[in-house]
Amino acid sequence: MDDDRLPTGLWVMAHVRAADAQGVPMVVARKGDPGRGTVLLKINRLNGLFDILVQTRRDGELVWSRPLGPDPMDETAADAYIARQMKYDPDLWVIEVEDRQGRPWFDGRIV
Repeated sequence: MDDDRLPTGLWVMAHVRAADAQGVPMVVARKGDPGRGTVLLKINRLNGLFDILVQTRRDGELVWSRPLGPDPMDETAADAYIARQMKYDPDLWVIEVEDRQGRPWFDGRIV
């Protein structure tokens, strides 16, 4: 981890509090490595559809990828993807967000 990066646990909790202050429900569904775990967002659009975004870095920049494509999916597909990822990455953080607009609430652009 670079010296200028916050530990993942602290970074996640700051975003949870910021969303809470604006009335947006955000829950840490699974805690990963507090110092450096990868973050996965499960965004509930409150219409039966979900987005999955996974944290990654490109050329040192924090970005979010859409591993299942650009279109929202049903919860069964979202949960199946998350379950597969948890098998491969024991340090994975899973954050659930409820936002009709599908906003990620975390820093970084979506690629």
